Amino acid sequence: MVRKAGIEKKISPHKLRHTYATNLLNAGAELVDIKALLGHESVATTQIYTNVGQERMEKMVGRL
Repeated sequence: MVRKAGIEKKISPHKLRHTYATNLLNAGAELVDIKALLGHESVATTQIYTNVGQERMEKMVGRL
């Protein structure tokens, strides 16, 4: 499936979950929604899965 998607480097299902969660967050999804999609019991676990980029943080702070 990875080759079919055009991904050439070695990748694990775990990495795909991290990428999925981060992309959802960057698209504007709320952590509670991502938590439900990933099947986590705690938002704290979901936070580990999401990589919050510097650009996103600056954008959020700029809204204040």
